[in-house]
Amino acid sequence: MKLAIGSDHTAVDLKAVIVEHLESQGIDVIDVGPFSKERTHYPIYADKVCRLIQNDEVSQGVLICGTGIGMSIAANKHKGIRAVACSDTFSARASKNHNDSQIVCFGSRVVGPELAKDIVDAFLNARYEGGRHQIRIDMMSDLEG
Repeated sequence: MKLAIGSDHTAVDLKAVIVEHLESQGIDVIDVGPFSKERTHYPIYADKVCRLIQNDEVSQGVLICGTGIGMSIAANKHKGIRAVACSDTFSARASKNHNDSQIVCFGSRVVGPELAKDIVDAFLNARYEGGRHQIRIDMMSDLEG
């Protein structure tokens, strides 16, 4: 498995924890930054992760900011991207099962490192169920214009 991860300056430390967690599981991680706590803007990193997905260089992504909300909004501006802000494992799992989400987002000011690892694991281990859910995904795609 290969995925991309990005954050803003508020989440650099949590991003490092998640990268280490994923790599310890043998997952190939592309870290798009940032690599310092110098103030930056989350849409830059959401864009980088989304473009890697759109170009089929990775299949999934993790985005972390203060709340996860800004990252999810920025990511969802990209055609074909379904990103979800999650603060619990049930939502992370359901977003993949029902919505075939490619990106999970969460906030470094909302969840701690252990819960963040659990959210990422729940997301990555879930599988899209298809069937009746595909109709809704097609409807969402139609909204993109």
